[in-house]
Amino acid sequence: MTDLTYWTSVESPLGPLLLTADADSTLTSLSVPGQKGGRTVQDGWRHDPGPFRSAVEQLAAYFAAELKEFRLPLRSDGTEFRERVWAALDSVPYGATTTYGEIAARVGASRMAVRAVGGAIGANPLLIVRPCHRVIGADGSLTGYAGGLERKVRLLSLEGSLQERSQTLV
Repeated sequence: MTDLTYWTSVESPLGPLLLTADADSTLTSLSVPGQKGGRTVQDGWRHDPGPFRSAVEQLAAYFAAELKEFRLPLRSDGTEFRERVWAALDSVPYGATTTYGEIAARVGASRMAVRAVGGAIGANPLLIVRPCHRVIGADGSLTGYAGGLERKVRLLSLEGSLQERSQTLV
């Protein structure tokens, strides 16, 4: 049964989080309600909180501002380009932000590829643990977030990375 998917739901300050893992207990997705492209429980998935103990503990510590870096086994399936973009996201530290253009440069993409980078970031299946919320517009504006801009603001505020001036929501 290599296609076995475990799932659980955990309460958070952002609402209930849906977590999925594979048969090896590797985290494969973290979604929030109403997320653009987010996962929903499917027939055949097995509800079992067991594979998620470490993830649940680390998420609780993160939301309590006691954890700055997740240490979880992660697996995501994407194109080679998306995998490169997601790896670049993984390198953005807690409390910092970066721009779509900076991510494009990190993965060796041209300035013309910023939209493709945005698409890859928007397709990130591991919200919060893979910090796509740390990517902002070149002008400092808080641009799109698959989990909703309100959640992006909450995450950046938790991490202390919102600038003092008011942010423009685009």
